[in-house]
Amino acid sequence: MANRISRTGSGVPRPRTITDKTVAAALLPGTFVLVGAEQLTQATAIGGGRLAILGDRDFYSSFGIGQSPDPLMTPYKLGESGVAYIPKPDDEFLCAMAAGSYTYGQELTVGAAGRLTAAAAGAVVVAYFDQPGKTVLAGELADVVIANSYTKP
Repeated sequence: MANRISRTGSGVPRPRTITDKTVAAALLPGTFVLVGAEQLTQATAIGGGRLAILGDRDFYSSFGIGQSPDPLMTPYKLGESGVAYIPKPDDEFLCAMAAGSYTYGQELTVGAAGRLTAAAAGAVVVAYFDQPGKTVLAGELADVVIANSYTKP
């Protein structure tokens, strides 16, 4: 598994981050959140505000990614300051997925618990699945590339 939520490589401008807001609940890195005046709240669908992706905290564990506690799998606590990325088209992220089978390039939208899920007709596409086809468990992190949002015909 990759070791960072933001996967945009070197030589490309890094995504802008928001760091002056607290989280409104125990939220996991890699999930979509809505940016409010003072808090980051869990997104459960498109609409209702500005979307961001909750980032990892590289300072959270001295043991590193994949160790205990793994900063990619450790939720923020209610009221803790959050780090959220503002995604732009073609940015690459590691995002939490809804359980299901996905194929390379598959259109994705925001669903329950801020996880990406397959976009049905009429849904707003926010990202594409960016790894070989795979069946994922609920909450599993997967590579995605951000879309220039549109409504799926």
